[in-house]
Amino acid sequence: MAHPRAGCILVLSDVLLRPILEAAGTDITHWFNPKTRDLQTCVDPLTGCPRYYTPQGRVLHVPPLLPRSDWANDFGVPWWKDVKYEVGILSAKTRLVRVINTLTSQEHVLEVCAEESLWEILRRYLPNNAHAGSYTWKHAGAVLDMERTLEQNGLADDDEELWHLGLDPSLHAPGLLLHFNDDLTEL
Repeated sequence: MAHPRAGCILVLSDVLLRPILEAAGTDITHWFNPKTRDLQTCVDPLTGCPRYYTPQGRVLHVPPLLPRSDWANDFGVPWWKDVKYEVGILSAKTRLVRVINTLTSQEHVLEVCAEESLWEILRRYLPNNAHAGSYTWKHAGAVLDMERTLEQNGLADDDEELWHLGLDPSLHAPGLLLHFNDDLTEL
């Protein structure tokens, strides 16, 4: 049996969607174990067995507390592991960098994650310069290791210090200088 609400059809199992709908638009990362990327678990005091920890209420694809013969577990991948529902991955910290093409003097500001390697930053920069891989990336005269993050390449995140000094960090983003290599790559 279904009933209309807010222009859509909801079934009687809406109680399993309620915690998800109530959290819509908010950060729910605390629902998940950061290492396993699965819902948090706890030990059930009645059975002594591990179970999903859902203090907000049982959600869709979480088994009932006790075994039941009427629970259908043939849904495939649970919603929290289905990539089509993945909006993005949170970063511990984001920061701005200026990517400066020394050949054309063009400058682009990118917001990057602290965990991103220079290769990942290069991939995100490609819409601005399809030949970004034909450049040597440098900072303060030193060639950057593309396998490493900005921090690992010696570009410390000074945002906190800049805020403490009353300066806007967005105006003091570090510059990554791109020096062209004539490697004869084709378009």
